[in-house]
Amino acid sequence: MEWLGLTITLFSILICLLLLGIPVAFAMGITASIMVAVFLSPNMLIQMARISFSISTSHLFLVAPLFVLMAALVSHSDIAEKAFLSATKWFSWMPGALPVSTVVACTAFSAISGSSPATAAAIGYAAVPEIRKAGHSKRLAVGVVAAGGTLGILIPPSVVMVIYGILTETSIGSLFIAGILPGFFLATLMIIYSVVYSMREGTARPLAIRPSWGDRFGSLRGIFPILLLFIVVMGSIYTGAATTTEAAALGAAGALLLTIHRVDMRLKGLNKVLMRTAQTTTMLMMLIIFGSFFGFVVSRLGIAHGMVEAVLAANFEPWMVLAFYIGGLLLLGCVMDPASMMVITLPLAFPVLQQLGFDPIWLGVLVTIAVEIGMITPPVGLNLFVLKGIVADDITMTDIMLGAAPFVGIMLIGLLTIILFPSIATFLPSLMTK
Repeated sequence: MEWLGLTITLFSILICLLLLGIPVAFAMGITASIMVAVFLSPNMLIQMARISFSISTSHLFLVAPLFVLMAALVSHSDIAEKAFLSATKWFSWMPGALPVSTVVACTAFSAISGSSPATAAAIGYAAVPEIRKAGHSKRLAVGVVAAGGTLGILIPPSVVMVIYGILTETSIGSLFIAGILPGFFLATLMIIYSVVYSMREGTARPLAIRPSWGDRFGSLRGIFPILLLFIVVMGSIYTGAATTTEAAALGAAGALLLTIHRVDMRLKGLNKVLMRTAQTTTMLMMLIIFGSFFGFVVSRLGIAHGMVEAVLAANFEPWMVLAFYIGGLLLLGCVMDPASMMVITLPLAFPVLQQLGFDPIWLGVLVTIAVEIGMITPPVGLNLFVLKGIVADDITMTDIMLGAAPFVGIMLIGLLTIILFPSIATFLPSLMTK
């Protein structure tokens, strides 16, 4: 059977399993096993065991649980509230001060969270009531939190980038560094929109408080240790003083030292954090293992090679292929979570895009932005449902969706800008090799 027929068969089985409600990781593993048994050889199923052992014992995979532990420890603290409070004091003079402060707080919390829903939930608890109290519309209040939360998987450390790095064999450290400038760029676009929207609705006024410089610098005490930890972790990766795995271990140990003294971080609190870390790590491991086996089957069946040859023979412009893939991710984002999108699509798309000459670091940033947009697109945008669980009852899901909709457009503008100007993503990683 030619590669096209095999591709149709492969995804037909996968889609049927997903429609039956089977989790993505196991659906991919079952699909790959069926394809091996029918079109290759049952003896090749041993490759699943070899891939499982290789990934689970790889030092690269240690990056994921260590950064997940770091994020879980920090999320268990009150750093989100302190970040929002500090931001309001520093940006109280700006029009639309509270929405602006929300984006800044999301950006700061993203630097140690690595999770989009966690960022939206942590900042949303503090920010949404205050934004509404200041007279802003409820749609702006929830929209700015939902969009700001997406920065959690772009600004490092990012679990999504870890998955991309493992599946494509791309430097995770370089991916982390590449996400910094795009993350700040998207945050800037969100701030500009928040100011313009506030001016349009007539609420673009500074806060009534007039904090002194002493108050502003004093507000940084609560978040300075965490931000220092981020600087040390990312700085050690950037300068080459530590590998990504060593930096992740440093981050987890530092986060433990900074939070272990808290009253709620005794045996019960620490047990909760460790359980959450174990659950998230297990989910990621299953996705990566079965995603890697899925990629192995795609390669052995000749699907990836056939697709590369077909694209090259069709003389498509490289940008057309890239646009098709990014567009596909945006559509999948309406019905699927970021990690699942990546493990399903990358085995097919990455060999083609790599053959067309695209920089894998730059491509990783584009993929991350594309899948993070899916976090705020209905019907299954995770951030939308997270917010619904923490906001007042008078805010409907329709309000949340309509509030997030303009920010989808803002993020698409940011994505297009980074496509047109790749140096936004590649500049800092390029300095790492010098």
